[in-house]
Amino acid sequence: MVSPMNRRELLALLGMIAAMPSSVQAQQPDAARRLGVLSVTAADDAIGQTRSAVLVEALAAHGWKERDNLRIYWRSGAGDRTRIARLADELVALKPDILLAVGTPSVEELRRRTTTIPIVFAVVTDPVSQGFVQNLAHPGGNITGFTDYDGPLAGKWLEMLTQVTPKVSRVFVVYNPATAPFAPLMLRTIEDAGRALHVTVEPAPVNDAASIAALASRQDGGLLILPDFFTMANRVHLLAAINEAHVPAVFWSRTFVEEGGLMSYSTDSAEQLRRAAGYIDRILKGAQAADLPVQNPTKFELAVNLKAARALGVTLSPGLLAIANEVIE
Repeated sequence: MVSPMNRRELLALLGMIAAMPSSVQAQQPDAARRLGVLSVTAADDAIGQTRSAVLVEALAAHGWKERDNLRIYWRSGAGDRTRIARLADELVALKPDILLAVGTPSVEELRRRTTTIPIVFAVVTDPVSQGFVQNLAHPGGNITGFTDYDGPLAGKWLEMLTQVTPKVSRVFVVYNPATAPFAPLMLRTIEDAGRALHVTVEPAPVNDAASIAALASRQDGGLLILPDFFTMANRVHLLAAINEAHVPAVFWSRTFVEEGGLMSYSTDSAEQLRRAAGYIDRILKGAQAADLPVQNPTKFELAVNLKAARALGVTLSPGLLAIANEVIE
C-alpha cells in the first residue's frame, strides 16, 4: 500500500510529466516518437503512394514501426503551394520530434516555421543556393537530407535528345519559374551542352493550363522537362500537349515514361526515401541534423518507351537502348 507521503509525491510527479512539452514526453523510452511528413504530391498520386510505402518499409528496417513505436503524421500538398503552406503550419503545430520534407516547396515552408525541429529532406535540388543549408558537408542549422540532382545530369538530358532520329537541332526547356527556382542553374548547364552538341536551346516557361497547352505549337524541336513539382502535378496535361506537338521529349522522372512519355533519365526517388529513413533513425537516436552531410544522388535510371517512339515516328539509337534500365515495349 502506498503511504500518504509517497502518494503525494507520486501525484506531484504525474503532474510534472503532464506539464512537460510533448516533445520531451516523446523522448521517454516507452513513448512513440513522432514524425511529420510533408510531400508535394497528392495522397492518391501513384508516385506519392510508392514513396510512402518505401518510407514505411525503410523505417521498419531500422526498427521504427508505425502504430508501434512511431507515429507518422502524413500531409500531401497535391501540387498546391497554398495548401503546402497550410499543411506546414499544421505539422509544426503538432510539435513532432522530426520532419521529413519531400520536394523543394515542402522544405521552404517548413524552414520558415521552425529552426528547432530537425528536418530531413528528399527529392530536393540545389539546397545550398536555395539557402536550406550552409554547404553540403556541414549543413548547419536543423536541416539536412538528400538531393535529386548533380551537375552533369542536365547535360545528359540534352545529349539523349541528340540520339533521336530524325535529328533534333532545337530544344525547348520546360519549367515553371515560380516553382523551380533552381532552373537557371540547370539552364546554364544545358546551354553549355547545347553549344558543344550544336543544338539551339530555348527556355519555355509554363505556369498554368493555358501555357502548358501552348506547348502543342512547339513543333520545330524537342522538349526537355525540368524537375519541378508543377510539371509532375500537371503531367497529364503536359503529356497531352507534347503528344499533340508530336515531338520527342525527355523527362526528369520515370513516371512520365510509364504514362506515355518517350524517355527519362533520373535519380531514383525511392532510393532517396530509403536513405532519408536512415537519417531519421540517426536523429531520433540523438544525432544532430547539422552534423549529417547532405548527400547527392548515387543511383540513376534511364527509361525509354518504344511504343511512344513508334507513335512519334522516331528511332532511338542502339547505344541508348543498350544502357536503358527499363524499356517499355
